Amino acid sequence: MLNKKTVEDIEVSGKKVLVRCDFNVPQDENGNITDDRRIREALKTIKYLLDNNAKVILTSHLGRPKGEFNPKYSLKPIAARLSELLGKEVKIAEDVVGESAQKLASELADGEAILLENVRYHAEEEKNDPEFSKKLASLAEVYVNDAFGTAHRAHASTAGVADYLPAVCGYLIKKEIEVMGGALTEPVRPFVAILGGKKVSDKISVIENLIDKVDTLIIGGGMAYTFFKAKGYEVGKSICELDKVDLAKELLAKAEAKGVKLLLPIDNMVATEFSNDAERKVVPSNEIPADWEGLDIGPATVEMFAEELKNAKTVVWNGPMGVFELDNFAVGTNKIAEVLADIEATTIIGGGDSAAAAEKGGFADKMTHISTGGGASLEFLEGKTLPGIACLLDN
Repeated sequence: MLNKKTVEDIEVSGKKVLVRCDFNVPQDENGNITDDRRIREALKTIKYLLDNNAKVILTSHLGRPKGEFNPKYSLKPIAARLSELLGKEVKIAEDVVGESAQKLASELADGEAILLENVRYHAEEEKNDPEFSKKLASLAEVYVNDAFGTAHRAHASTAGVADYLPAVCGYLIKKEIEVMGGALTEPVRPFVAILGGKKVSDKISVIENLIDKVDTLIIGGGMAYTFFKAKGYEVGKSICELDKVDLAKELLAKAEAKGVKLLLPIDNMVATEFSNDAERKVVPSNEIPADWEGLDIGPATVEMFAEELKNAKTVVWNGPMGVFELDNFAVGTNKIAEVLADIEATTIIGGGDSAAAAEKGGFADKMTHISTGGGASLEFLEGKTLPGIACLLDN
């Protein structure tokens, strides 16, 4: 899955090129884009195609319009922002495969770009309907997938169109494959993985895949409490998956058998309730009071994790260390981001809250790579095949 042809390996001059981007960006209630990172990440591929005289047809989804037209999910603000960033007008079609899309596509000159309306206005998109894929593909002569955030979905615009057009990846997917794939196949050691988030069940496959690859596995966030339970600790009102306790025991034993250092928090910030203003205190991991709940890692744990990370040469981080959305319990997550920004290592952030922490703390530009796809990066770390990449031409 890692050795795929890119935009540079295919002739694009004078050709209509369908480009799947991930323009699923956050907006406020007035439709103003509040974070345009995903749009900016797509610019390198778009500019390459425009500079090489391609006729560029951009497509993306936004939100969950559930297969129906809904002005709330229109890509018009995206077209406006793209026009600003590119310094040239990007017209938007009123539909995806209808008259407007066909007319604008047919009128494209070399070095021009248009944007189709939200591809999820059609229910056929998420069903990967062959007829819809064929109609979409008929607008172009070449297909470029640069939407890593949806590469784990076998949809019409991410995989289906590749049945009808020569398909390659853009620079963003190329970078995701090279950086994340390289870390998993040939990491510079010591290789440390940091996994957080609420549940062990969300990360089982990731843990099982990484135990075979890493030197150290650091576990924080809500999933740590299931491991505490497996060690016989009281976890109070903390989130804990009782049906996964035996699995946690197995994973602890597997790590030990393989000589992988598995680090769990040694102290925790606990609170009387799930609230930013709740009474809180730091306690050792084996002394959580019965009527309190753990909401973040404690200072001694931050120090222990930081010490381990200072020696690392490759680090993959996926998932927060605490309840990141509450400021008083985002300290552990923010500290880990700060540590990673300071070390001499390849640092890869797997999207989601970890990426938000790096951005919020102003550390994003100090990381080697921040993945644009939370779900996709998770499946990549699990070792799963991503349909939106598997369908592309091999080198």
